[in-house]
Amino acid sequence: MAMTTTETLKAMAAAAAVALVQPGMVIGLGFGSTAAYATRMIGERLANGELRDIVGVPCAEGTAKLARQAGIPLTTLDEVNEVDLTIDGADEVDPQMALIKGGGGALLREKMVAQASRRVAIIVDESKLSPALGTRFVLPVEVVDFGQRATARWLESQGGSVRLRLRADGQPFRTDQGNLILDWACGPITDPAALADRLAARAGIVEHGLFVGLATDLFVAEPMGVRHLMRSECGTITRNM
Repeated sequence: MAMTTTETLKAMAAAAAVALVQPGMVIGLGFGSTAAYATRMIGERLANGELRDIVGVPCAEGTAKLARQAGIPLTTLDEVNEVDLTIDGADEVDPQMALIKGGGGALLREKMVAQASRRVAIIVDESKLSPALGTRFVLPVEVVDFGQRATARWLESQGGSVRLRLRADGQPFRTDQGNLILDWACGPITDPAALADRLAARAGIVEHGLFVGLATDLFVAEPMGVRHLMRSECGTITRNM
């Protein structure tokens, strides 16, 4: 079946990031439809001999299943000192390369793997770019069952509206850790770092979908090609065509 334009762009971004993978690396394998392209491509490069001695750290149970199917040997964060490169997608990206992630519900493990990584390459199509986080996508907040309604009320007191994420059958969605997800329509976020700190300090919140200062590389697929944006040590962003 021919890929749609959006699927073509996802594959383009994934291919550009996978070009960073070198033999002997520990690779963080992200979750989601765009990251899945990267996982399959890494498996193909292993199969045809372009890569060797690669091990993957999956960010979700679904990613682990896909990686095994692709023939990628797996490990865990407990078994490695650090991850050389993580390749993952994002739901929304602002001009400073801050992200909203968690549309698939894997935000906790994704953030743990990203924080353990020397380099984090985010792969998106151009539709994911936004002038401010929260403009186009809700902010996922992973919470424990106890007091989840109280947590939802607290979030709403900060502005916006909150909805408990449900599965297709109407039952509450559960993360791989067994937690709930509150999708918070908070509106444009003027200071992602400050909001991240405020959410992290609230008891009952396990993790949130704000990924600030974690992405080192951003691959944006557009009809004319893929842009590679990199964050330097001084915090500026360089654009490579």
